[in-house]
Amino acid sequence: MKTPVLRMLGCAAVLAAVGVTSASAQQPPTVRVRGTIEAVDGQTLTIKTREGTEVKAKLDDKATIAAVTKASYADIKQGSFIGVTGMPQPDGSQKCMEIHIFPEAMRGTGEGHRPWDLEPKSTMTNATVEQVTSVGAHEINLKYKDGDKKIVVGPECPIVAYAPGDKADLKPGAKVFIGAATKQADGTLSTNRINVGRDAAPPM
Repeated sequence: MKTPVLRMLGCAAVLAAVGVTSASAQQPPTVRVRGTIEAVDGQTLTIKTREGTEVKAKLDDKATIAAVTKASYADIKQGSFIGVTGMPQPDGSQKCMEIHIFPEAMRGTGEGHRPWDLEPKSTMTNATVEQVTSVGAHEINLKYKDGDKKIVVGPECPIVAYAPGDKADLKPGAKVFIGAATKQADGTLSTNRINVGRDAAPPM
């Protein structure tokens, strides 16, 4: 049985991991933040981004915290709903850059295939696993409502899952990913959801 906390995680935090928001055209644009926490002052985090800049991100009072945990290829089953950041290959397949396994409560979130900004030309595919190949080359066949993709998974591809997190996870040195932060007039950022590495860094 899904707990209310896991449902809340599914309904909010994981949306941030895949960059899906319900922002309307009237709301200010959002930005993604990838980096490491340098300091914590109440609800405000000082984050050194992967670009080397420093930003301050304030968490809303009811911000949802998602802990990123280690997973493995064996955790991906036929019928699982997963998100894959990939790099398009000449044969039409996607070379895996990272995989995150969604909780069952979030099945269908952000379903489809779209550009992503982990690296230039990278993509994100959220879809259901049709087939998992474990003999020889590791490959996953994904099916979504508008198409399908073959994912080639090398040993270097990080694989993670999600667990409910709390403020104790937000500490200096922790790796974080914010999928939808809003820039304020003073230059700080505001967010109501954050993904933080517990025993694995957010790879997305």
